[in-house]
Amino acid sequence: MNQKIDFEKISLVHLIGIKGIGMTALAACLKDLGIKITGSDVAQEFITDQTLKKMKLSWWENFSSQHIKNQELVIATGSGHQGLNNPEALAAKKKGIPYLTHGQALGELMKKKVGISICGVGGKTTTSAIVATLMKEVNLKPSFAIGAAEIFPLGLPGHFEKQGKFFVAEADEYATAKNFDHRPRFDWQNPQIVVCTNIEHDHPDIYPNLDSTKKVFKNFFEKIPNDGVLIINGDNENNQKVIKNLNKKILTYGEGDNNNYRIKEISLSQGKTSFSLQYNEQKMGVFALNVPGRHNIFNAAAAIIVLRHLGVDLEKIKKALPKFAGTKRRFEFLGKRDKKEIWDDYAHHPKQIRATLSAAKKWFGEKPITVLFQSHTLTRTQQLIDDFAKSFDLADQVFILPIYDAGRESGDTKKIAQRLTQKIKKKQKRVFFVPNEKIAIEKIKKIDQGIILTMGAGDVWKIGLNFLKND
Repeated sequence: MNQKIDFEKISLVHLIGIKGIGMTALAACLKDLGIKITGSDVAQEFITDQTLKKMKLSWWENFSSQHIKNQELVIATGSGHQGLNNPEALAAKKKGIPYLTHGQALGELMKKKVGISICGVGGKTTTSAIVATLMKEVNLKPSFAIGAAEIFPLGLPGHFEKQGKFFVAEADEYATAKNFDHRPRFDWQNPQIVVCTNIEHDHPDIYPNLDSTKKVFKNFFEKIPNDGVLIINGDNENNQKVIKNLNKKILTYGEGDNNNYRIKEISLSQGKTSFSLQYNEQKMGVFALNVPGRHNIFNAAAAIIVLRHLGVDLEKIKKALPKFAGTKRRFEFLGKRDKKEIWDDYAHHPKQIRATLSAAKKWFGEKPITVLFQSHTLTRTQQLIDDFAKSFDLADQVFILPIYDAGRESGDTKKIAQRLTQKIKKKQKRVFFVPNEKIAIEKIKKIDQGIILTMGAGDVWKIGLNFLKND
């Protein structure tokens, strides 16, 4: 697991769990390096299936030691599919084929570039995508690996630019390999620039409390070199505590007066988003953004600061920012049928849900919003259930689905979801448990008009698409 790899000397790699959003981005990078790829995953349709097909990649829809033959490297997902006990990972070990986890492989790939790592709970994907989009628009030729099936307008979620200097990557605090190596995945990255959106308690199956979460973030920040920089949301209380005695160059952003970069003049109206920035006492002007929500203004501000730190002209940034049109599964419009607009979002943490619903209310005005929520992992749902119960206040109606089985744990996905439904009902009357997709689609059909918003990190997006296709 701790082997050093030179990807430029490798011609054939196998990816276990190739459909994972992180793995798909990694596959795109490896393909740009001219590496041939084999892969395996479950047969179940995933959001990245079409992305992989666009790359003309194929994969086995099962896991078997027979798949491991003459590959020079095997990369395993750090969670799900039995992790390093997957039969293909065990076969690689038995054959003496080098193998890495996804987090390790991404870290190795970044070593040849100046790393820009985006971490935090909520906003990693969008902030990374905005940074990569801006860098491409101003001809900085970035490499990137971003956890989305598609980025608008960049296209594929991963790219390796041989001539470029920078590598933009999401930096995840989850375990390198659950039950085997609980070091955070971002520990394998050694970036020059770190962006942190929000520090929150998000993975109770790995970190028992908020303090243990804050500790791994602080350790990551300590790795920033003396000539590097930490760009961090200064309005987040946990962020403030973590950086209090940190001896690094720090640039803060937010609405608070104590931030280096102050977000001002926020305008959130139907179909339009804009804001201004001020660096200390210097006004930087107004920025237009083509995605909704206060949280996305914060994401955009962080990306702008990255580009300014790299010396990019302010007017070029202003011109480039409206080109960003979002990512797949982040407030994505799927279609319209029978006076109902179908939207989808990846929000799966209480704060993300609140932020998305706040954005939706401002974006859609008086249109009623129905949420179909599928929580992700039993542990997170149980540990944060009281926070989840307070997160849907802005929805007009909520349907709760069984918890998504991410392959990390076992338990009764319906029982915990029903408990969550009852918790939310204490605050809202129009909350219902729906046991499966078929019933969910029937419920949608009975709604007269408005916004249908599917939410969660699992496969809840299928419900919206299947409703649109349904006869």
